[in-house]
Amino acid sequence: MTHAEIQARVLKAPFPWFGGKSRVAHVVWRAFGDVPNYVEPFAGSLAVLLGRPHAPKIETVNDRDCYLANFWRAVKAEPLEVARWADWPVNEADLHARHTWLVNQTEFRERMHTDPDFYDVKIAGWWVWGICQWIGGGWCTEPKNHKRPKLDGIGKGVHSNAAHHAGTGAHLPSLGNDRGINGVSAPPCTDWFLALQARLRRVRVACGDWKRVLGPSVLGVRRPCAVFLDPPYTHELRTARLYAEDDATISTRVREWALAHGDDPDLRIALCGYEGEHEMPSSWTVYAWKAARGYAGDNNNNRERERIWFSPHCLPLEDVQPSLFMRAT
Repeated sequence: MTHAEIQARVLKAPFPWFGGKSRVAHVVWRAFGDVPNYVEPFAGSLAVLLGRPHAPKIETVNDRDCYLANFWRAVKAEPLEVARWADWPVNEADLHARHTWLVNQTEFRERMHTDPDFYDVKIAGWWVWGICQWIGGGWCTEPKNHKRPKLDGIGKGVHSNAAHHAGTGAHLPSLGNDRGINGVSAPPCTDWFLALQARLRRVRVACGDWKRVLGPSVLGVRRPCAVFLDPPYTHELRTARLYAEDDATISTRVREWALAHGDDPDLRIALCGYEGEHEMPSSWTVYAWKAARGYAGDNNNNRERERIWFSPHCLPLEDVQPSLFMRAT
């Protein structure tokens, strides 16, 4: 498979992420259209950005989790080096040792929040290697709350092609014939990371508070501007501490921002949450969808409650499974 063929595929993040929106990305882009400016304050796995069907234009993403933002910056700048550091067998002892080392990188976290160009390829590689084995929350956040990884893919590491669920070993498979470097075979995730680099070439990756990318200097660059808001769900509806950076009040504050800006004709806003989490005006359209199963393929009640609220100036969704959307009440 050529590199061009790989890029033609729908790209996804090479790690599991709670609350990813890859299943509904096409609906979001139907509502946004081919906008000249796109902003994503809660980057996560970048499922919606990576699922964009149009040629990229101005795109800005942000995440407060410095390890996550560092991965996107590093794979954008030096994908081969990130792949090299991520290429390691599944090993429980190494997992816990690297977790401890990563959470102790105080200077790294400070630089990520203050230097918009800083990244660290070793930290990026070790972080993505580990998050593909870790079960549940706590990766790179709680050094005293280790959760033992499943070692179904022991000895495979990033070579495991079958691991597509959290807890089943690293899931960084090859997408084609990975190229060698100076006669030495490359890690199996090399082409995947190179494809991500190509897609992220012009994407600005910020690291900090979500509001920092919602000011006039970002939203006003070109209009209309699409804003995809996918904050952590309220703690009342899901397990706490699933994310490295978590906040029990952030869902409410993001809803307030969306309500305050929803009538702007130059903004197309999508707000994600669970059924009953957000009370939006009747001028907003709510779309119901079903998420994938949880960790290790387990079912959960919330997967049936996924909703996206679209602001009044988004494009109509009449041709997208009409039985699943309605006006907000």
